[in-house]
Amino acid sequence: MLSIAARRAVSGRSSSTTIAAAIRIAAKPASSSARFQAHVVDIGRPMDNIARDIPPAFSKESATTPSSVPQTTVHPVTTALPQDYNEFWRKVPLWKDVPVKDFLSYRWSTKNMVDNKPQLLNFLRATVPDQVPLDKEGTRTQTRDEYIEDVFAGITAATMSVRMTPYILSRINWRDPRHDPIARQFLPLKSIMLPDHPKLTLDSLGEEADSPVKGLVHRYPDKVLFLATSVCPTYCTFCTRSYAVGADTATVTKRSLRPGRQRWDAAIGYIAGMPQVQDVVVSGGDSYYLTPDQLRTIADRILTEAPHVKRIRFASKGLAVAPSRVLSPKHWGGGGGRENEGDGWAEALIDVSKRARREGKQIAWHTHFNHPREISWVTKLASQRLYEEGVVVRNQTVLLRGVNDDVETMGALIRGLADMNIAPYYVYQCDMVKSVEHLRTPLQTILDQESRLRGSIAGFAMPSFVVDLPGGGGKRLACSFESYDRTTGVSRFRAPAVKGHGGQKDGRVYEYYDPVDSLPAPELL
Repeated sequence: MLSIAARRAVSGRSSSTTIAAAIRIAAKPASSSARFQAHVVDIGRPMDNIARDIPPAFSKESATTPSSVPQTTVHPVTTALPQDYNEFWRKVPLWKDVPVKDFLSYRWSTKNMVDNKPQLLNFLRATVPDQVPLDKEGTRTQTRDEYIEDVFAGITAATMSVRMTPYILSRINWRDPRHDPIARQFLPLKSIMLPDHPKLTLDSLGEEADSPVKGLVHRYPDKVLFLATSVCPTYCTFCTRSYAVGADTATVTKRSLRPGRQRWDAAIGYIAGMPQVQDVVVSGGDSYYLTPDQLRTIADRILTEAPHVKRIRFASKGLAVAPSRVLSPKHWGGGGGRENEGDGWAEALIDVSKRARREGKQIAWHTHFNHPREISWVTKLASQRLYEEGVVVRNQTVLLRGVNDDVETMGALIRGLADMNIAPYYVYQCDMVKSVEHLRTPLQTILDQESRLRGSIAGFAMPSFVVDLPGGGGKRLACSFESYDRTTGVSRFRAPAVKGHGGQKDGRVYEYYDPVDSLPAPELL
């Protein structure tokens, strides 16, 4: 329960001051029930105005409760205060003295980003213990230097460069980094990599073949993918767009999609000239790397120049890897000064979302959580702010071996997202990407997960379990395969609605291949 001081801090204030007060008091609040995209309270109005909206039958004046019974003032829910407030980043030696106001500053976060090899080396030397468990049972260990050597050998073999935010680095269990589900997504280990599947290609989804304009993919009749940038706040080792995203690596020279007026003009012009297009996904890279002005410009231009577009989605992993950007500064009491100023990205998203709503359209944020431990009280506060502001947020998860391929973990993630009013939208079969064979699962895993989870979670909170078909077939329900041979690991799908340019995809069969090491008879491949 909240302390008396905390309750006084919460009572009668807007969400921004409520959150700030709760952080300062460091109280543990009572849990709030899950509210999945339900009615949004207008938190900007004074409490007196809200009281005037209460129906007369329930107003204070008409109450008939005896005076001897204490009167309880009922206030609307304005924030989902976290139960697990703790300064988790202080477990990292480099940040043991960092106060909450700095850690929650997006400016501080960008200054302390680990985005090159020297920074990563210094961080690992300061953070990793002398001995690291080599197996899950802890019966064998390796030295810190051996672990670091394994990481850097993995980086050399990987298709993605290194970039990690302080937030996501703080969520890793550094006492056992080899088996940590978060580290497994972002820090490649050469010792666990497997040979690439012989059927994979660098652009595994065939996006470039469906690009009528550079940086714009038109695969579905009524939807386009606008790749506005090629930078992310944190790089996933399993990125399906490794052909373009991030800096060049030892194995891949990137076909960069940097922001540029000429390229954007061509993409938006194409959208404006296609009246059948109703849905635009703005991605990259990551929409978090658009400036607030760029985000507003893209949304405003599409809404104005392409009135036939009904929905715009900004795809960003930012909520999972740098949630404080949504809160800075007024939502956590950061105070004045340039160091604690916010940059306005969240405000830009909220503003364009409100504009779209006034026009009967929708702007949503599509984010990317893969494990429950990526969720913290910071995420909950950020998600609550977006929910109160009416921003629709959906999540897309990638099924990854050793990360979320057990039913308990996936179920906990789906429920955790729904509790934050983030719609669990997709669970993807991991794409056939170079250097990540150790992260892929057989198709049977995703089929089993859906089968066991469906019915245990409310239907409206259940994601679709899908395969994004190699070669450009688009997303299909994993269970919609026409055939699946577990011996050879080959599953076959059709995508009748996906025509491609000139109808060249009509009648095409698309194949997905299980990882070779999962086959009962790999010699039959």
